[in-house]
Amino acid sequence: MNTNYFSKTIPMKQVTIKDSFWNSYMELAKNKIIPYQWEALNDRIPEAEPSHCINNFKIAAGIQEGKFGGFVFQDSDLAKWIEAAAFSLVWCQNPTLEQTIDEAIDLVASAQQEDGYLDTYYIINGLEDRWTNLKDNHEMYCAGHMLEAAVAYYHATGKRKLLDCMIRLVDHIDKMFGPEDDKKKGYPGHEVLEMALMKLYAITKEEKHLNLAKYFINQRGQKPLYFELEQEENNLSFYWKDSYFQFQYYQAGLPVREQDEAVGHAVRAVYLYSGMADVARETKDDELLQACQRIWANMVHRRMYITGAIGSSSYGESFTFDYDLPNDTVYGETCASIGLVFFAHRMLQIHPRSEYADVIEKALYNGIISGISLDGTKFFYVNPLEVVPEACEKDQLRRHVKPERQKWFGCACCPPNLARTITSLASYIYTQNDKALYLHLYIGNESMIDLSGVNTKISISTSYPWDENVTIKLSPARAIESTIALRIPGWCRAYTICKNNVEIAVTKDLIQDGYLLLHDRWTEGDAIELHFEMPVQMIRSNPMVRANVGKVAIMRGPIVYCLEQEDNDLHLDWLKLPSNPRFSYHYEKDLLGGIVIVESSGLKLEDQSLKEASLYECYTKDIYTEKHLTWIPYYSWANRNVGEMLVWIKTE
Repeated sequence: MNTNYFSKTIPMKQVTIKDSFWNSYMELAKNKIIPYQWEALNDRIPEAEPSHCINNFKIAAGIQEGKFGGFVFQDSDLAKWIEAAAFSLVWCQNPTLEQTIDEAIDLVASAQQEDGYLDTYYIINGLEDRWTNLKDNHEMYCAGHMLEAAVAYYHATGKRKLLDCMIRLVDHIDKMFGPEDDKKKGYPGHEVLEMALMKLYAITKEEKHLNLAKYFINQRGQKPLYFELEQEENNLSFYWKDSYFQFQYYQAGLPVREQDEAVGHAVRAVYLYSGMADVARETKDDELLQACQRIWANMVHRRMYITGAIGSSSYGESFTFDYDLPNDTVYGETCASIGLVFFAHRMLQIHPRSEYADVIEKALYNGIISGISLDGTKFFYVNPLEVVPEACEKDQLRRHVKPERQKWFGCACCPPNLARTITSLASYIYTQNDKALYLHLYIGNESMIDLSGVNTKISISTSYPWDENVTIKLSPARAIESTIALRIPGWCRAYTICKNNVEIAVTKDLIQDGYLLLHDRWTEGDAIELHFEMPVQMIRSNPMVRANVGKVAIMRGPIVYCLEQEDNDLHLDWLKLPSNPRFSYHYEKDLLGGIVIVESSGLKLEDQSLKEASLYECYTKDIYTEKHLTWIPYYSWANRNVGEMLVWIKTE
């Protein structure tokens, strides 16, 4: 493993986002999403499915009486809310919100047991059954998310109460599980604790925290299989016994070092792969890294949608097989795209390859923010690429697909996951190593970063992703020599780069793994001007993707576009593009929060001939008429009226 490429993330406190696109989302998170979700956790949203989350903690703490409500993993919703709220405090102090978080933490701490155990499902229903069903009952999953929340709140405020509570829980888990003869040989059924432990290790530097993460990863899938032993010992059912993936639903059918495909439940998978990458990097484990690289290649090049969505099947919320990417029955859970970003970010820290950042960008601008309405109060769990509302209502195979976002979910993992991703956006823009400062995402910001030992202000101004221009200004405290590594986006076919308005001749030796390395002497006020050409592009998929044969998708820059019934009438499946379509685009500041819309020539089946047709008849040439098509960014669909939506369109 070449450790020379290892890089670290610039702390969020050093990066202030000032971006025309993302600041609206961050303000939405602060002013709408986080307060709205707090109300949801307290069951105060009319007509929304109840969360039960806060009530469960109150019952577990003995504050009130009652029964456990919701799913076994309900605790995790509060954890992700705390984490999102903590991230928001980093860039915007809010004493009222901080007090609310402190009160929530007090409630969590009051529910914790004397031995460190913390899970309201078992505290309420009987501690004698704890740790008897790791496969399905999410104790370690809830622990992992609450640990991530504790780490985030510690970094945001310096307060240790929740962190100390979670260290006690980790100590309890460490006493219960491990390679020693007197310990259980189990590991999480739903992964996330692995990467949470690595975040804890970054603070404590205690080897037992690293070793526990290593153990959970290395023990997974080893024979005899713990989940099988657990089933037999505790008389547990196995829901997936008749499925193709069996224990690979949990990514546990094989030791992780022997796996080379993205399989099973998509969210569990990318959470595991993120933990694997963390451990591989920290321990310099080349074999584990190679497993991550094999799985990454399989997932991104054969099992990922153009929007950055993953998990093509509603059965098990899972991956299926190579190139199986249906558009209308897709699952594409919002959480899965978020987990993909986690995985990509960790791979980026091991080796800065532009492909990893390309995937982060693709998911952020498309498959993640599609999961939330523009007003921040409604959510998609499933993110389809083709919708017919009647089919969603009447076809059981499509009932998981919703033509409009929902106020809340009984299984509400996605809304707080969205909130914590948006509020932590600053952590994805840069990484840095001894060789260079890497700029991965073109998001407007002001940052203070140490370059070559000199405190340097870096300002990025842009109207990306709508505009083609990005300006980077550097203001070091004194003149320095340093390298700035600029990602050349994978979607970009032509670009120019200038320093102080003088164009730089880009030669092959300046490009490394998709980054342009600018090594130069930098003084106060120096500016790098980037121009990424953003024509409308027609994108085709590998012909092995059966759903997309003879079809194209439309992109401009990193944005995937779609057709909505609102702009293009009914029967979007009757449309096609002519052989040489004409495209134009312009910015509409008052439409859907401000977007660039794309317009194109198109063709539509003649209505009258179809109305007169029999169900089946001898073929005669179809009659098409010209049709003007209006395309909107995929992420912005379903913010007006309920109707059809289509990403992939037929071509002549």
